[in-house]
Amino acid sequence: MYPGGVNFSLYSKNSMALELLLFDDVDDSKPARVIKLDPQLNRTFHYWHVFVPGLKPGQMYAYRAYGPFDPKRGHRFDSQKVLLDPYGRGVAIPTNYSREAASRPGDNASFAMKSVLADLSNYDWEDDAPLHHPFSQTI
Repeated sequence: MYPGGVNFSLYSKNSMALELLLFDDVDDSKPARVIKLDPQLNRTFHYWHVFVPGLKPGQMYAYRAYGPFDPKRGHRFDSQKVLLDPYGRGVAIPTNYSREAASRPGDNASFAMKSVLADLSNYDWEDDAPLHHPFSQTI
């Protein structure tokens, strides 16, 4: 988050198109706003990115990715699926959340979890400090 808006960025080597979906409520089955990212303006190498002015903490969002469906090559793009931000700091769970329903064919927006913008600038870390472990001892 930045003053005045949010910069979204997502790595996807094989996607051909990407949409940022903004939801007003976690139970909404349709996004309030869809931002279609332009590959000429909003893609740098394999990174899709867009700055959206005016967004505040608590805004719910997700992505839709368009690309090949070729499981033998590891591609399972399904543009009907709402996708969480893999680096999101918060998640909202709809009242009728169902992992099974979300995995069925078709649009899963009303069943899927949504990412939530979190403002960490006011978070009280208390006495938390980085662990001083050598890199060789990390997992």
